[in-house]
Parts: sequence; structure tokens; C-alpha cells
Amino acid sequence: MPEKILIIDDEEPTVDLISILLEKRGFETIKAIRAEDGLRKAYRYQPDLVLLDIMMPDMDGWEICKRLREMSDVPIVFLTARSDVKDVVRGLEMGADDYITKPHDNDELVARVRAHLRRSPRPNMSEELVFDDGEFRINFMNREVWVRNELKHLTPKEFNLLAVLVRNAGRVVTRTELVTQAWGEEYGDAIDSLKLYVHYLRQKLEVNATQPEYIITSRGVGYRFVNR
Repeated sequence: MPEKILIIDDEEPTVDLISILLEKRGFETIKAIRAEDGLRKAYRYQPDLVLLDIMMPDMDGWEICKRLREMSDVPIVFLTARSDVKDVVRGLEMGADDYITKPHDNDELVARVRAHLRRSPRPNMSEELVFDDGEFRINFMNREVWVRNELKHLTPKEFNLLAVLVRNAGRVVTRTELVTQAWGEEYGDAIDSLKLYVHYLRQKLEVNATQPEYIITSRGVGYRFVNR
């Protein structure tokens, strides 16, 4: 069965050209010219790799990358006209596996795609994760959290923070790792505010915020979401 490559780019001619190139090399392609459509197709078709543009009108590639990383280790390759070194560094620090600038060499693009596919196990992308016998559910596509059958209203920063913890359920996530993965490398100095946001989450999610059952503090290190 051919490997599936999801191409997300708002320039339809570009998507078509890359699709033709990859299909000639034996890959199956999935095309999306809008960010939300790309996310839905990622959940639906479980691609083996994602090629992702940055500059899109409805949602930029940075946000798409962050949302994909909330639920999957699928290889992500930025394919974009933005060639500034700061953009390359930002892309890799956000969790992308590679960064290719346009215009690109076709043979190089195919070679990099194949290299990442060789190194990566088949991704398992979950639109929803369930814990505590169904008492806790988080839906990444809709960005919804249900606790004890009640929808909890989280801010974007709160949801991103929770998503990192849930995706690493059972493992202690350091404060620095939590902040940079949830909010971006530019928030690396926001560790002091992390405790406040964890407090907000506990107020919304726990039965008793002073005796949390889901988000546990690892003193001096970080936080852990209880996997049960």
C-alpha cells in the first residue's frame, strides 16, 4: 500500500504540481487548500507525512503544526517561501521535522520525504482521547474538553497547555518543555505564569482544585497528567 502524503497549501496550482510529482514517485496524495480542511483530512485519512505551507489566510502553518502535534508524531515538513533563518528555527522548535524553502528542487523534496518516512513509524492520530472510564474526554479537532459529562470552557492558552499534558499522560513534563510546546518558543520566559494557568485549569477540571486528581505537580520539575 503506498504511503499517504497530505499537502496543505492555499495555492491550488502548487498543491496540484506537488501531488503530480509525488504520485509519479509512487505515493498517494491527499490535497487541502484550506487549513481547517487540512486538519480534518489529517484526522480522517491518517497520513504518513504532512507537507505544510506557512502563509495561509484562515489559519497559518504555525497553528496547524501545533494542532497536529497535540495529537500525533506524524512527520511534518514545512514547504514555504519564507526563508528567514528565524522562521526555519521557529518551525523546527515547534515540532516540525524539516523545513524546505520554495522554489524547491523536486528530487530533493522526494528524497527528504522518503528519508522521513524511513525513520518514522506509522503515525496514530487521535481526534479524541478518553480517560477515567469516560469521565474525562478531550477532542482536539473541536478543541473541546468534557469532564463528568460537562463541557468545560477553556481559553486557547489553557487548552494548548492541557493538550501537551494529555498527550504526555503519565509522564512528568518539565515546566520549560510545557511552556514552549504549548505556547511557542517565544514564551520560554513565561514559566513564572505557568503556575497560574495550571491553577486556572484545576479550578475548571478538578472536583477539588486543592487536591487535584488529573494534573499533579512534580515539585521542582513540572507537571503530570494522570493516565487512568
